[in-house]
Order: sequence, then C-alpha cells, then structure tokens
Amino acid sequence: MQHVFHFFLTWWGAYVLGALDASMVFFLPFGIDAVVIYLSARNGMLFWIYPLLAAAGSVTGAAVTYWIGHKGGELGLERLIPSNRLEQFRKRVQKGGAVAMAVPALLPPPFPLTPFVLTCGALKANRWIFFPTFAAMRLIRFGSEAVLARIYGRDVLRLLESDAFQRVIIGFIIIAVLGTILSAVMLWRSTRQPRLRTA
Repeated sequence: MQHVFHFFLTWWGAYVLGALDASMVFFLPFGIDAVVIYLSARNGMLFWIYPLLAAAGSVTGAAVTYWIGHKGGELGLERLIPSNRLEQFRKRVQKGGAVAMAVPALLPPPFPLTPFVLTCGALKANRWIFFPTFAAMRLIRFGSEAVLARIYGRDVLRLLESDAFQRVIIGFIIIAVLGTILSAVMLWRSTRQPRLRTA
C-alpha cells in the first residue's frame, strides 16, 4: 500500500491519477487535487508542471469515458445512469453547449463528472468543442490549486505531512478501494443486463 501511495506522489503518478479520476471505475474524491497541491508545494520551482500533467491525464481518462458513451449510445446510458439524473444531463448538454461542457470539468466532487462525460459521448457532443473546453477547465482548476500551494508551500506541507492528515489519507484510500470495487461491480452488472427491444 505504501509503494502505491508513493507512486502517485510523482510526476507520472499525477498523470495516471488524473486519468483514473476521469474514468468510470476509479473512485477517490479530491485525490488528484491533493496530489497536485502536495507536489506543487514540495517542488516549488516545478509547481507549474503538475497541473499540466494532471489535466493531460484527466483528458485521457475523459476520452475513454466519452468513447464508451459514444459506443453505448443513449440506450447504454440508461443502464449506467439513473433516469432522473440522465435527463438532467441530457438537457444540460443539449441546451448549454460549450458552457455546459466546461462547468463540470471545473467543479470539484461531489459533482458527478463521469456520468456527464458519458452523456456527452452518447449524445455525440462535438468533440472539437468538448475536449479543448474540458482541458482548459481542468487546467484552470489544477493550476489555481498549484499556485496557491506554491504561495503557501510550507504551511501546506506542514498540514499534509501531519499525523492527523495521514489518518485522513488512510480513510480516503479505504473509501477509494471500496468505491472502486462498487463501481466495477455496478458497471459489470449493467453490461450483463439484456437490452430492451423496441417495437
């Protein structure tokens, strides 16, 4: 567990965690944000590179999620997203355009980013608008965190390296493992359900 934890506290770990954070299965609220903040505070001169890596990884994960939604179509969405939430996402994508695509990439949890990306894929949202906008919003979010971490670096490190915060991290790891298992099981069950035939 310790080796896995230290892996994510590297520049390549930031990219991988960014990709996992935008995927359908992995579940770790604020995980990528904490990594960007920690790395930016620890490596002050290179603070600017971590939001770039996290945003690039996030776009990679979102591209896979978008592709799954695109291939599954609206019928596939009905097996992955509750109907009431799906209708909200559908209206937002259809009416909001680029703005609707941008805001979710900027918002932190508990906003359900993955279902929204799935919906954009299923509804064939314009990829040339979606991905640049998504990348820009993720970069703004992670970049803001990195700048603040650079400014308040010592205080940030003192907090993140404290015993109390380490216990919080352990709790988040447990949540991540349980949430990832639950997401994987739900995804597997949804793919096993037969499609409804239309007349």
